[in-house]
Amino acid sequence: MEATTQISAHISGEAKARLERYVRATGTTRAYVIEQALLHHLQALEELPVDAILPARVVLSEESAVRVRDLIARPPQPTEAMKSLFDDR
Repeated sequence: MEATTQISAHISGEAKARLERYVRATGTTRAYVIEQALLHHLQALEELPVDAILPARVVLSEESAVRVRDLIARPPQPTEAMKSLFDDR
């Protein structure tokens, strides 16, 4: 059996609550879920190009947040390139 070691990390209350709900629902241990998540994340970091990894949280300036909100409320018309990308023919 492989030797184990203990690590410590500070996480948000919401993340902890979600973890607790998941382990109660599935009967797995927190240690197992955390180790599997860490291994999956590290594998993605090793195998995917750097620009393919999106952060779980994006912090926007006030100006950028307004622009994102406006684009969601009034999305631009698709370009010809976008139309051909999604064309099923």
